[in-house]
Amino acid sequence: MTDLSPSGTLSRPSTAYAQTGPDGGKVGTSVLLRYGTGQLGAQVFRDTPAVLLPLFMTTMLGVEAWLAGLVVLIPKLWLIACDPLVGAWSDRVRKLYGRTPFLVGGAILTSLGFVALFTLTESASPMVSAALTCLLFFLASTAFSMFSVPYLAIAATLSPDPHERTRIMIFRMIFSTFGVLVGVGVAQPMIYWLGGGEHGWTVMALTLGAVCLVTMLVTAIGLARVPMIEDDSVQGSLLSQLKVIGTNKPYLILVLTCLIQNIGQASGYTVIGFVFLYALQAVWIIPAFILVMSIAGIAAQPLWFTLSRRWGKEKTYVFASAMWTAVTVSWYWMAPATDEIMTLPGVGVLGTQHLLVLVRGALIGISNAAFIMLALSMLTDTIDFQRRRAGTANEGVFAGLFSAIEKLSFALGPVIAGLVMSAFGFVSSKGGAVEQTPHAITGILLLYSLIPAALQVVSLIVFSRYRIAKD
Repeated sequence: MTDLSPSGTLSRPSTAYAQTGPDGGKVGTSVLLRYGTGQLGAQVFRDTPAVLLPLFMTTMLGVEAWLAGLVVLIPKLWLIACDPLVGAWSDRVRKLYGRTPFLVGGAILTSLGFVALFTLTESASPMVSAALTCLLFFLASTAFSMFSVPYLAIAATLSPDPHERTRIMIFRMIFSTFGVLVGVGVAQPMIYWLGGGEHGWTVMALTLGAVCLVTMLVTAIGLARVPMIEDDSVQGSLLSQLKVIGTNKPYLILVLTCLIQNIGQASGYTVIGFVFLYALQAVWIIPAFILVMSIAGIAAQPLWFTLSRRWGKEKTYVFASAMWTAVTVSWYWMAPATDEIMTLPGVGVLGTQHLLVLVRGALIGISNAAFIMLALSMLTDTIDFQRRRAGTANEGVFAGLFSAIEKLSFALGPVIAGLVMSAFGFVSSKGGAVEQTPHAITGILLLYSLIPAALQVVSLIVFSRYRIAKD
């Protein structure tokens, strides 16, 4: 389908591929549900180790904070190469087998790896424990690539309609929110409800590992026979395929924007457990916080969909990002509650600081759900842009590189967090949490507020250069 001009540049192709989309581009609710479900388990694997693995290593295995950051970084560095390779591989075999084998294998191995991270890493030496954790995270992350890269690529092939692709990402975002609710809102409190020791961590790992397995297999098996847009993959080396991507400026701008943005978010995710444990001194409020954030995020999705159609995805994205930044800055002034205002059934006695945390949670949920969903929707637009101008688009390679950059950012975040925490005097321990100095708590708050907010502003400056042709 692709024609090359004498100069070697891609000529404008026929748009006949658009007619191959299912039902003229309309995606049924059943397909949306089957696609979105897998993101619940994927989000659990993405968030729970990011949030709890540093806490697990520093409070249960005796690993220093800076070393815990490196343990997370090393596997992510490998994924910079692994994700595009998986994407290219899935592109090559999709004509014969589709992407189902990758999704099924990735779902099973990712779940096993998740459980192993929190159950098979203890040893007499913190250094050995760190090495074991690094190895297991390396293997589990590789398995996750087998699922996450083809999973993201599929979104660009379910419909040629850009607004339908936004609907697809809305469903993905809804299940992503459920994943945050489970992976962040339930995981840490579950550990403490079960005593906070080895038993608590083991039960958490087994429970959430099962959630990953079931939900990811729903998507892997449920999409096996769903019709999708088909075109001929560009053959050749991975390097030659990446060179083609290098000509897609909207994609490159979007990737750089998300890289900067996600580094800041990852720094915050890394210390969320520390924030509620040390800064707010109210771990028990995490389920309510995540629940409020989740409900607000899901409820706001119709609004963001309407605004994206009215304003355009780009303007809506900037508005949501600015809103998130303003709320994130305010976390810097969080402190333990010193008063009692009301008693909330099922939660407990709430003070002013507790209520402010819940209000912030609602606002974060509303804004966060928008700019993440829209970034993924714009990713499918850049892939569609490639297909419209060249007649073909290797979705797997595009998705693989995007996924690799995302995972790199979520690896750099813990490294930044570990360095800042160490610089501010955070004290690691083995067997449980210990008291921290006010200076160490300040470092934790910086990582949850001003640092990610500043990086979000930088990312919006980069995003101001994003332009994509509609025709």
